[in-house]
Amino acid sequence: MSSGAFKSTDGYVSRYINRRFSTPLTNFIVKHNIPLTPNQVSVISFLIGAACLPFYLLGHPIIAGILVQVSSIVDGVDGELARILNMSSKFGAFLDAVLDRLADVLAVLGAALYLSLKMPISPPLLAVFMLAVSGSLMVSYLHIRTQHDLGKHPMFIGKLWNLSSRDVRLFIIFLGSVTGFILHALVLVAILANFYAIAKFLEIAYLTSKRS
Repeated sequence: MSSGAFKSTDGYVSRYINRRFSTPLTNFIVKHNIPLTPNQVSVISFLIGAACLPFYLLGHPIIAGILVQVSSIVDGVDGELARILNMSSKFGAFLDAVLDRLADVLAVLGAALYLSLKMPISPPLLAVFMLAVSGSLMVSYLHIRTQHDLGKHPMFIGKLWNLSSRDVRLFIIFLGSVTGFILHALVLVAILANFYAIAKFLEIAYLTSKRS
């Protein structure tokens, strides 16, 4: 595997599953001089992820779930290309981050809309949907603000490992979609994301206040 493929901040799924597919794909692109830029791959990854929504609405959660996971895998290619070809840029990071958030929302929204077609809407169900979306966004926001304001990725502050990184959340939605346990998947995403966001915030705040 190429030395530029891995990131020190990779989550469990990226490190042990996604990179086994994304790295060979990246190497193929580089070896055959396929004219794809990291930014173009970011857009392709987003479009694959966004395609899950109509499949959820049409009642095909297995196809939708597979698209969610394929999008997650392809999302690793843009960063690998950028590192291997030395094409990293601030705009590329900005584009990837924004498109990732949109894809995250569409994945949860699609799964939630599929469930809404199968069961009556209730306050607990709405709460699960909202917590899954808000938790996912809060994890990303916590990471962005910590890196911007404290100059470090949260992974390198304290001991709490990221239990709900993007690759993990999307993999849970993928598994829930292909096995029929979509509600369980959204509940798990909601719990992991919100627990991590709150616990990691408290850990960072405690450790940072001690040093200041």
